[in-house]
Amino acid sequence: MRPGHDVLLGAVDRTGIEALVEGRHGDPFSILGQHPANRGTITRVFMPGAVSVELLTRDTGSLLTRLERVHSDGLFAGYLDHQVAYKLRIWWPDAVQETEDPYSFGLLLGDLDLHLIGQGTHYELSHVLGAQPMTIDGVPGVRFAVWAPNARRVSVAGDFNGWDGRRNPMRLRQGAGVWELFIPRLGPGERYKYELVGSYGQLLPQKADPVARAGEAAPGTASVVARSEPFPWTDAEWMNSRAARQTEVAPISIYEIHAGSWLRMANEGNRMPDWTELADRLIPYVAGLGFTHIELMPIMEHPFGGSWGYQPLGLFAPTGRYGTPEDFAAFVNRCHEAGLGVILDWVPAHFPTDIWGLAQFDGTALYEHQDPREGFHQDWNTLIYNLGRNEVKGFLIASALDWIERYHIDGLRVDAVASMLYRDYSRREGEWVPNRFGGRENLEAIEFFKHLNSIITHRCHGAITIAEESTAWPDVTKPAEQGGLGFTFKWNMGWMHDTLHYVAQDPIYRSYNHGALTFAMVYAFSERFILPLSHDEVVHGKGSLIRKMPGDEWQRFANLRAYFGYMWAHPGKKLLFMGGEIAQDREWDHDSSISWELLDDARHAGIQRLIRDLNRIYAAEPALHATDNDPGRFEWAVVDDQENSVFAMLRTAQDGRSIILAVSNMTPIARMNYRIGVPRAGLWHEILNTDAAIYGGGNMGNGGALHTEDVSSHGRSASLALVLPPLSTVYFRWT
Repeated sequence: MRPGHDVLLGAVDRTGIEALVEGRHGDPFSILGQHPANRGTITRVFMPGAVSVELLTRDTGSLLTRLERVHSDGLFAGYLDHQVAYKLRIWWPDAVQETEDPYSFGLLLGDLDLHLIGQGTHYELSHVLGAQPMTIDGVPGVRFAVWAPNARRVSVAGDFNGWDGRRNPMRLRQGAGVWELFIPRLGPGERYKYELVGSYGQLLPQKADPVARAGEAAPGTASVVARSEPFPWTDAEWMNSRAARQTEVAPISIYEIHAGSWLRMANEGNRMPDWTELADRLIPYVAGLGFTHIELMPIMEHPFGGSWGYQPLGLFAPTGRYGTPEDFAAFVNRCHEAGLGVILDWVPAHFPTDIWGLAQFDGTALYEHQDPREGFHQDWNTLIYNLGRNEVKGFLIASALDWIERYHIDGLRVDAVASMLYRDYSRREGEWVPNRFGGRENLEAIEFFKHLNSIITHRCHGAITIAEESTAWPDVTKPAEQGGLGFTFKWNMGWMHDTLHYVAQDPIYRSYNHGALTFAMVYAFSERFILPLSHDEVVHGKGSLIRKMPGDEWQRFANLRAYFGYMWAHPGKKLLFMGGEIAQDREWDHDSSISWELLDDARHAGIQRLIRDLNRIYAAEPALHATDNDPGRFEWAVVDDQENSVFAMLRTAQDGRSIILAVSNMTPIARMNYRIGVPRAGLWHEILNTDAAIYGGGNMGNGGALHTEDVSSHGRSASLALVLPPLSTVYFRWT
């Protein structure tokens, strides 16, 4: 005789049943699965829409019993006189499915994992939270886990259950606030989100997984189960030499790109390239120009392409726009095989307010601050991470480590650091909350950066971090253990703004702005700097680099060549945004390709050739790269010639056996017999001249080499009488 419904429901009250079928129950394992009862077991499953459900033995598939429908909305139950490993045969209106029951599996996450998550020190978070393909008790499937401590109910929804949030509610691990569920027979490629009921009983919009390692291509917003197998790396040679390639004495010249607009496929509807196409075209191009690194604007999953990636929602997932995570890993691998490092822009400063993202994730301000004076970024209409919360700090640090360790990324350029360091950043009086001492410094952000950089230094040999920090905050690149923030390098935003302001002036007025080109040397050795000409300077009406230059077309090109020559001679590593190397004449547009057709014009091709030669000389001459942080190896040979707008720098190699003299004439007037005192007598070779004909210049120069004369100048007994072409920079080398 079959047991009645009351027996099959056991101790479960009617209120609990109604909460389950309505998708409000926070403890589904207390009802579903196999439970002891009356010297046997009762098995309950919730399958809305199913016609009938049978219980089979897991190993042989033999029929054990047919479950009874005990609730009209799809709750089935059955009695066995013994406990057994089972699976389900589900009869749907148009199909039959056999699968194991998610509610037949025990606890999934270990206590140590949960403890570390709560502490904010689980540095392999992407191996624990998110969607993990795995096999449990011989059954393949996907383990889902998500942090949502204030939710009443969390479930997994996806194509596999008709996006019905009632079907797969999760188990809450009390104390840690983590929900978990193993769903058998799922695998990589499945789309999913989480459905949450908030702390007040409100049903929230379905949320993308904060720790998803893949996402569907925009405009889709679902997370995707990623493969778990490690990528077959072949870059051991690069990884073993990486540390030496990224020190303060190494030549570092960075090509910054937006992956989606470097080379659009015009004959295919202007589509974006994928990672394989970028590897085929971008890598040989960048390596051929002599750059040492590629820097990618954020490629973390982001819903709005117009944010350029700076409003990411998936801090662990390469965007699906350009291919799979494996495709991205293959791109990095090929960069390394070609001798190129890869730097990623990474955004821990803020996140977008999209309802399917982190905002009010469990119905409360979980990742962000509750108070908008701390939690809302007025400039970008985004939310600010609450770095005072251990789990949030740990989430961000685990993201940084995941890119470096999983994808062999060589460095992270941390965006908008200044906005994190100051509580009153871009805020008026009364719009910000002081720290516990009454000050404007964000103490939690300071500690976060110290912790982040210390962990990366300890775990990721040779990896670097770069701060985009636009103020005079001290000791950004000083080690954390010595009181600094611990970054490897800092963008020199002051140099960028001052020098671009100078070169935008008509030469007739440059004598009045002379200090704009020299001021950076006042603080050049206070940090380890990168000199950036970034994407931010060629958008939003600022004009392209070539269009910033004054004068007629000849002067514009000559100005830009002279400026590049000055930049590559100045202490500091180099960064140039794509298009600058061909003097693109229009502003960058993320929906368009670089204007590659300009290379048919000799003037644009000449700029490209100049960048190639500057990188070659920069890498070959230790005086130009190995002494960036040694004030004893830099000297102004000419610093005060405002009338002629001439600047001359002396860079000396560490061993003193070679010296570079770089002279810039920033007017359209040639200077004949311009005398400069030099520290060594003998032959000085002219190794680069931005006025050379191959670069599009007038080919005025010094015949390849000059001997010093015994004529005193600039306090020195030996001097050179130089020809300085108009609007030019000329390099001389003494050995």
